[in-house]
Amino acid sequence: MIPHAPISPRLLWFDLTHDQSGPNCLTAFADTCQITLVRDLQACRQRLNTGQSPDMICMHYDRPDAVGLDLLLQVKRAAPSIPITMLSLQHSEELATWAFRSGVWEFLPWPLPPAERQRYLQVLHQLCQLRGSQHAECRQPLLRTNSLPDSVRLTAQYQRQQPLLSAVHYIEEHFHEHIEQKAVAEQCGMTPFRFSRLFKQTYGIGYLEFIQRKRMEKAEELLCNSEMPITSIAYAVGFQDPSYFARAFKQYFGCCPSQLRQEDSAPSLFTDESTSCPVEQ
Repeated sequence: MIPHAPISPRLLWFDLTHDQSGPNCLTAFADTCQITLVRDLQACRQRLNTGQSPDMICMHYDRPDAVGLDLLLQVKRAAPSIPITMLSLQHSEELATWAFRSGVWEFLPWPLPPAERQRYLQVLHQLCQLRGSQHAECRQPLLRTNSLPDSVRLTAQYQRQQPLLSAVHYIEEHFHEHIEQKAVAEQCGMTPFRFSRLFKQTYGIGYLEFIQRKRMEKAEELLCNSEMPITSIAYAVGFQDPSYFARAFKQYFGCCPSQLRQEDSAPSLFTDESTSCPVEQ
């Protein structure tokens, strides 16, 4: 039996450089990716309407300006379920922070070092496989890097985190279950009081709030990437009462589960905050 050839990721590439030098940079990806070059939102919409959604939208800048960054926000609203990579010749901590707060999936300083290019292509192929999976509700979150910089690993904050790593890993695996804080504290060799205090100091939120955040993040993922009924999602992430799940979800995200799903499939710039939260869509 002939094995299936690996799927080439489809990139929708915005050339937003002032000298339109973007095509010269595509050679770094052309050998492993299918690339469609566009320069405005209208061309992007036309491409999205063809029925073949890209696996990644790449926004390539030399010197980002207000018009170019506003276009990124428009693209994000037009295609909220498609991840965006921002590539920039001019980069700073402030720009990277803005990018991630705006929902950018990856921020890459340009030009890419060979090791960074290899890492990005590897993760891009993994993302392509995940997005093509027929079992969306079984997808696992994609880890974009396994390594930590020395500036992080050598800090006192990192040293404080070490005793809690097993607890966090356990929560990430079992957040949909009822987890007693006392039992988790014992796994870390601590009393519940010391565990609770160290957890709050390290992560900035309490133990129960951390679990709630994990449940909300998983619920958002299932709403956007699967067709599971909202009631089933509520049970899947650990809620016994779907109505309570809907209220907790709106408190966390500012909108109902059904509204988030509708916005993901048919984005709108307006949200009616007075709309009630139906449990089933």
